[in-house]
Parts: sequence; structure tokens; C-alpha cells
Amino acid sequence: MEPPPAPGPERLFDSHRFPTDGFLLLALLLYAPVGLCLLVLRLFVGVHVFLVSCALPDSVLRRFIVRVMCSVLGLFVRQSDPRLRDVNVRVYIANHVTHFDHNVINLLTSCNTPALNGAPGFICWSRGFMELGVTGSRAELVDSLKVYSSHRGNPPLLLFPEEAATNGRAGLLRFSSWPFSIMDMVQPVALQVQRPLITVSVADSSWITELLWTFFVPFTVYQVRWMPSVPRRAEELSEDFALRVQELLAVELGVVSTRLTAADKTEHMKRLRHTSLLPFAPASTLAARPRVPSSLPGAGSFAPEDVQLAAMAQRVKEVLPHVPLEVIRTDLAQTSCVDTTIANLLEGRVPFFPESKEAATDLPAPSTSQAAAASGIQGSIAVPSSKPATKQFAKSPVERHLSLQERKRALYDYARR
Repeated sequence: MEPPPAPGPERLFDSHRFPTDGFLLLALLLYAPVGLCLLVLRLFVGVHVFLVSCALPDSVLRRFIVRVMCSVLGLFVRQSDPRLRDVNVRVYIANHVTHFDHNVINLLTSCNTPALNGAPGFICWSRGFMELGVTGSRAELVDSLKVYSSHRGNPPLLLFPEEAATNGRAGLLRFSSWPFSIMDMVQPVALQVQRPLITVSVADSSWITELLWTFFVPFTVYQVRWMPSVPRRAEELSEDFALRVQELLAVELGVVSTRLTAADKTEHMKRLRHTSLLPFAPASTLAARPRVPSSLPGAGSFAPEDVQLAAMAQRVKEVLPHVPLEVIRTDLAQTSCVDTTIANLLEGRVPFFPESKEAATDLPAPSTSQAAAASGIQGSIAVPSSKPATKQFAKSPVERHLSLQERKRALYDYARR
């Protein structure tokens, strides 16, 4: 039996905060006045929590008091198997779900998370990050962390090898290898987050926005599970060590271990923003979707997703007739957007071998009624003559951009007709 396919970035990251279910959306609207009152109240309580955490020294008493005060803010932290926590381990490895994962685990045990992104200063310190003063490469950061971990009086390190937060429901990002080159023994920590009415985190949201939504919802539950310590095997590379720990965490969480990285998340968010800014993109996608003729063999057994994918592939094929249909379908399965696929093909991000004219004629011909309708439309509407689009990739980026705009314009004109 083949393993299930790895989830794409659209399943690892949530781009919408509000639910799509009508009942949940109605419940959110009814809860909104109560949520606003809780937000205002918890802002004042949050200031006191911050002051108490700054005033008291790091101890069991301080963690207990702050944990109780955080429950007033709607943050409930539960842990399972706390006896598995190894006091001799110097590095904790956890999956990344929200902006406040390190604060939550710090309520259970003393640990420090180095600041990797963002300028050092008061904001970085107030969020609970440790400043090392290293602004160079990862090698310098690893050297500084090795020196830090060599002092037994320092708290353990809490690191997130994914380097980007996911929704925690589908899979884990590929672990970076540098956290596993610090020490030869690490302890994985499985983290799961749940909250009602809205999503746990949105991919491109700031930490301030996530904090306000955390105060708005009734509660957020963090479940922390300690796993047994994992030592490095003899002559095991850091990359192999990281992949082994990633697989163990994925099994514990019940998700898939993917090969996507934080850079793939950045590219995915860029594509989402680019798609949302395209003119007429929603209208052309919904209104100009051609039907698949029922007379085609096997059309009755297609799933709705297959029919939609075939319709979108046919639209791209009409704009780019020299591109093989299988290449178009493969890219559409990842992008789910006609305009993005056309841009990928024109800009050379998707390699392919151009089809001959004979291969292009193998496409299903339109029915008699469709041909009559098309001829009637063409006879009643004067189609402006334009320069035919070239079937070769232009050498200049300007020419490729112009060719892309011409093909998009042709696509929109076809959709309007």
C-alpha cells in the first residue's frame, strides 16, 4: 500500500481566520459583543501579568502565579507525562504553531528561546526571547548557543526547527539541521493548540494581531506532550538526526512529515497575495468555467474536483496551445489558479517540451451546439485583431511580461464572450 501523498502548502497554513460554516459564523457574530468586552478586560489583566512576570525571579512560584493569571486571559496549558522531562537535556525541540509557543512552554519549565528574526530591543525582550547579540550567519549562532549550553547554570534551550508556524493539523515543515548540531541529546516536545470559533493562527498575521484575537476568543487550550529524549547515533549527520526527530514528532502528533520549508511558506503567501490582486480573477474563475461534455468517455465517473481541474486545464490549453496538457494539470493541482499557472508556464518556472500542432489537434472537439453558439457569437461580435502570441520564450524579461499580458487579455476576452 502506497503512503498518502504529502499535503501541499495550502493545507499546512490557514489564510482565512473566520469559519466558512454558516452555523459557526452565526455563532461568532452572536459572540462578538461578549468577545469585545473580554478583549478590553483582558488587555488590563495582561498588563498586570507582564508586570508580575518581570518583577518575580524565575522560579516554580513565579511560573505557578503567571500560569493562573494566564487562565484569566483565556490561555489554558495542559501537559501530559511531565515525568518524562529530562533534567539533563540541554535542548528541547518543539513544533511551531503560534507566536506564543515559547511563552507557553516556559510556564511549565524554565527554558530560553533565542531571537532569530527581528531587531533586538525592548519588544524582543518583552516577548520572552533571549538576545545573543549575534547578527551573522547560522554558524556563528550555533557557536554562541554551544557556549551558552556548556554552562550548566543556564536554562535549557527551546528551539523550533521548522522556523515557521503551521496550523498543526496536516503536517510538519522540514526541520533545519542547525538546532541538532548544538548537542548530541535533544528532547522532542509535541505541541497542539485548539480554540473555538476561529482558526488558531493565520499565516501572514503579526504577533500583535494574534494576541488581540487570543484575548477575543473565549479560551485557547495548549496541549504539551513530553517525549523521551533522543540521542544522536554514532557518526550520524545533523541532517539525518533532524529528519529522525521530525518523523518521531510527526507520529506523535498524527500528522505527515513533509519536505516543505519556511521558504516554501513565503512563496505560497506571495502567490496568494498575487492571486488576490489579479483583475477579474474571481469572476473569470467562477463565471467562465467551461463545462465538460457528458459525451466524453469516463466523464460520468469524474469527481467534482477532477471536472473542475479538467475545465481549468482546458482554459489554460486554449491560451497556451503548445504546452502539454499533463504539464498544465500537474501545475494546476498545486496552484488551483488559471492565472498563476499561465504565469508559471510563461516565465519558465515549469519546464516542458512544446507540443507539435498534430498533438494539439488531439483535444476533444466541441459539440455541434457549441460550435454553432461559438460561430453565432463570433458573427455578432467583432473580435479585434491582435498580434499572435509567440510560441517561443522571449529572451528579454520585458517581452515575456508583454506576452503574459497579451495572453491574459485573450483569456479575459474569451471568458467575457
